[in-house]
Order: sequence, then C-alpha cells, then structure tokens
Amino acid sequence: MPFIDVPASRADLARRRLEDLAPHERIIEVARDLFCRDGIHATGIDRILSEAGSSKMTLYSRFGSKEALLREVLVREGAEWRDAFTTAVETAGPDPSARLHAVVPALRTWFEGDRFYGCAFMNAAAEHAKGGHAREGEASWLREMTAEHHGAILAYLAGLAAGASYPEPDVLARQVLLVIDGAIAALMVSGDGAVLDIAARNLRAVLAHPGV
Repeated sequence: MPFIDVPASRADLARRRLEDLAPHERIIEVARDLFCRDGIHATGIDRILSEAGSSKMTLYSRFGSKEALLREVLVREGAEWRDAFTTAVETAGPDPSARLHAVVPALRTWFEGDRFYGCAFMNAAAEHAKGGHAREGEASWLREMTAEHHGAILAYLAGLAAGASYPEPDVLARQVLLVIDGAIAALMVSGDGAVLDIAARNLRAVLAHPGV
C-alpha cells in the first residue's frame, strides 16, 4: 500500500535487506507483500514462513496467530501509507489549499509505482465479508482498524481544509476522502490511470463548491 517503488533491478538488494532483518521482522515484511499482493486467504502461513526463512515457533511465539500477524501488517501498512501520502501531498508547498489540490497527484505517484495493490484495509474488509464467512469478532476489530485509518486521514484533510479557511472543514474532508476511496476502488477494478483524470476533476469540483 505505501508509495514504495522497488524496481525489479533492485530485487537482489531487497532480498539482502530482508536477510538483514530479525526473523519476526522478516515474517512481517513477507506477510505484508503477500497479503497485499495475493490476498489474505490465498496466503498460507507455510508460504510466509518459507519466503521469510523463519520458523513456526518464531511466528506463534511472537504473534500467536495469523490474525494477529494480519493486525500487525495492517498497522504498518496504514502508518506507512499515511506517511507517504502526506509527504507526497506536501510537495505542493506550505499552502493548505495547494496541498488539497495535490491529493490526486499523490495518488498518481502511488499508482504509477511498483507497489500499488489498492487499500489494504478495503481489501481486507472485502475478503472478510466475501461469502459471509467472517466471524463477528473478526469483523469487529477489522472495522475498528479501518475506522482508525480513515479517521487519521480525515483529521489530516480537515486540518488542511481549516487552514485553507473552508467553512466546514470536517465536511470537506469527508468529501475529499470519498474522492480518494472512489479512485482507489476504480483503479483496482480497471487498472486504468485515466481514472485519476476523472478523480482530479471531481476533486476540483469539490474544492470549488464544498458541501454541494
């Protein structure tokens, strides 16, 4: 999910970096890649351990379960995505209005990199809801983590909106987040970068006519 570009020519460097990590950190990093790229249910524990070069003892003593590992993955994915997103937005300069207009270009940077798998939280929620097999407790913690992730993004966007003197910064933040989530979902379905051109038009309309 983060805006990380790791070209194929750097694969050996990436492998060496993985080898330098502690066993439990290798498990997390491999699980992040596999869960986001191939899906949670399609990724078994044995595959994670094989690619991480770690043992079941390490996994279960450190995390206890695949669910707990998934939680750690989502915490890291969310934190890194938000950090990379805000960094990309802030390349527009210090003006809050300019930063709001930079939201879609920030998404484009992510989409055009080598690690665009969509939103880890949206993907996890969709997988857990598919076929009605999600347990209530499982769905509950996932909803809470997703709400926390979205809440952090909303707070950032509302801060920009307040700084740009919009009369209802919280409302504008929700409108902009809908543009973000809609663009991510459409990119996952179509893989067509033209989606971002439409998203940019929608963002401009929202910023020009907030609350409409």
